[in-house]
Amino acid sequence: MGAGGGLMDRDALLRRFTSVRAATEALAEPLSAEDQQLQSMDDASPTKWHRAHTTWFFEEFLLGPAGVAPFRPEYRYLFNSYYEAVGPRHPRPRRGLLSRPSCDEVAAYRSAVDGRMRELLGSLDDDALGRVTPLVELGLAHEEQHQELLLTDILHALAQSPLLPAYRTSAPPAAGARATSTPAPLRFVQNDGGLCEIGDDGGARFTFDNEGPRHRVWVEPFELASRPLSVGEVRAFIDAGGYETPALWLAEGFDWVRRENVRAPLHTECDGPTLRAFTLDGDALLDPDAPASHLSYYEADAIARFLGGRLPTEAEWEVVAARVPVAGNDREAGALRPVAAGITDGVGQLFGDVWEWTSSAYAPYPGFAPVAGAVGEYNGKFMVSQLVLRGGSCLTPRGHVRPTYRNFWPPHTRFQMTGARVARSVRRGAA
Repeated sequence: MGAGGGLMDRDALLRRFTSVRAATEALAEPLSAEDQQLQSMDDASPTKWHRAHTTWFFEEFLLGPAGVAPFRPEYRYLFNSYYEAVGPRHPRPRRGLLSRPSCDEVAAYRSAVDGRMRELLGSLDDDALGRVTPLVELGLAHEEQHQELLLTDILHALAQSPLLPAYRTSAPPAAGARATSTPAPLRFVQNDGGLCEIGDDGGARFTFDNEGPRHRVWVEPFELASRPLSVGEVRAFIDAGGYETPALWLAEGFDWVRRENVRAPLHTECDGPTLRAFTLDGDALLDPDAPASHLSYYEADAIARFLGGRLPTEAEWEVVAARVPVAGNDREAGALRPVAAGITDGVGQLFGDVWEWTSSAYAPYPGFAPVAGAVGEYNGKFMVSQLVLRGGSCLTPRGHVRPTYRNFWPPHTRFQMTGARVARSVRRGAA
């Protein structure tokens, strides 16, 4: 569940509710009803399901407790994701088999719940509004997370078609690749480490509960790369036989490479001196300078080792990111793919472009405790067998891009916009 968060006034909360709900529909608008039905693998969900599930959240956790009758009782079963305390649910791998309700019926569901939510928020007295506001904010942040998933899931689904259909028919100039450039040199910036504080401080803005409590960690001296791993460096790894060199891989990772016959990042293949990939704008030649995406943790770790380094811990990443302005190529920028950026000094592109794998297991911070009830299942129950990613991507809503945000996925995941940044250890006292 969320933590922190200063209470918005009623009008501001209603405006944010309307804006977030409209953004989901705008992301779905380029897709046909047939597109919205697609589920290309167990880890992904149909666009239609994302639209319905985010609506279910408000109905289940806000309207229901307020005594509002359900739109359709069976939706409680169809659109529950993983909340055991709520009750049984339709199996995740079979969401693509839900031809009904139709897209139009899901739209009617969204519209009805939106109207009921506006009526509820408008009718509560100030004290009652203050009590439900944190839960409304959580629901809106939850929907924004699903907006990013909607894009990654439809990208994976459209990539399965031999027609390679683009998600959108036109892209802004920022999305264009500079296929004639050459990778900029990778620089490393030293950090002295020491006793540092990381995590959310429980301040005025909304954050997720897994971002705190703020606590102290000891960080040994290290160096962090000036930019994420580039397309050009991944191509060099491929050309050097990196996918066939067991010494570069964790044992589990190399088993995965052989079992899945992996020879390049997901959606990607070699084309002349660079790589080409399927993107939300269709098939494209990639800019060698652009951050590499769709890397599993295994690939990120092996490429970092190939480049003479390692992946940073999440503490190392955060102590650097906390000193950098929060700005970058996020979803609102409109590129919807990683874009090369000129970095002249220090560490750049920490926010946006690609989620950066860290070597840290997704575990609770000292003092973390999930809240009581079903919403306590939001983050804490997943704190096992997953790795932390930091920084946000080109598909991440702007409000989710911050130094403390902890994304998490299993190590084989690469259908997300996942990349990496290299770190190196520094011997204490070295010049």
